[in-house]
Order: sequence, then structure tokens, then C-alpha cells
Amino acid sequence: METFSVRTTARNELVNIDGAVSAALEAMGAGDGVATIFTPHTTAAITINENADPDVCRDWIEKLCRLVPQRESYYRHNEGNSDSHVKSSLVGCSEQVIVRGGRMVLGTWQSVFFAEFDGPRARQVHVAFTPGG
Repeated sequence: METFSVRTTARNELVNIDGAVSAALEAMGAGDGVATIFTPHTTAAITINENADPDVCRDWIEKLCRLVPQRESYYRHNEGNSDSHVKSSLVGCSEQVIVRGGRMVLGTWQSVFFAEFDGPRARQVHVAFTPGG
């Protein structure tokens, strides 16, 4: 397993982590198999989405923030980040990606993103590789 850090700059944002995931796979000597990309934070997530047009990420964050607003009268969690916990659970803390020849098998426009919902912060991402054919 390899671990890397992600520093976020906004409360809600998507950070492309393709390069860091690829470096982790290289460090592990990955061949053919499956990579699991996981973040151990309850107010963050991992997702795969389009990387070509930055408006996709902006639209994605905007929609999620409208679906799960930062403030609701029924929130009871005292830290003021109840929305961040909900967003994290909706998106999920991990993704699995097929790896062939040490490289992630992604669609033409796809990238792996770290999703921040309670930033800015310094976060951790773990990458595990399971060999297989």
C-alpha cells in the first residue's frame, strides 16, 4: 500500500489525483490487477468523473452543494459540518480501478478525483494494489 497527501484550498472542491495514484502504482510495481483508492476521512470522498472540461467539476460541486446545503435547521452535529458528512457518504470513500501493465484503465475523459467537503485541509489517500488477470 502507498499513501500520499492532498492539500485542498476550498471548502468543497475536486482535486485530480491521477498523477499521485499513478506514482503510487509505479512505486508498488503494479502490473495487471485492481487498484483500490481510499480516503480515511469522514468529510471527503473519492470519485471518477470527466477531466476534460473544468466546468464539469464546478457543476458537480454546485449541484451537490444545492442537494446537501451547508446549513439546515435540523442539523444537530455541533461542528457545523453535517453537510460534509452527508456528501462523503453519498459519494463514497473509495473507488476501484482496473490496472493493466501498471496503468489505470480509464475512459478517454475520465480521471480519479479527491472530493473535499470540509476544507481547506491536508488529507491522506491510500492506494492498494491487488494483482490478478
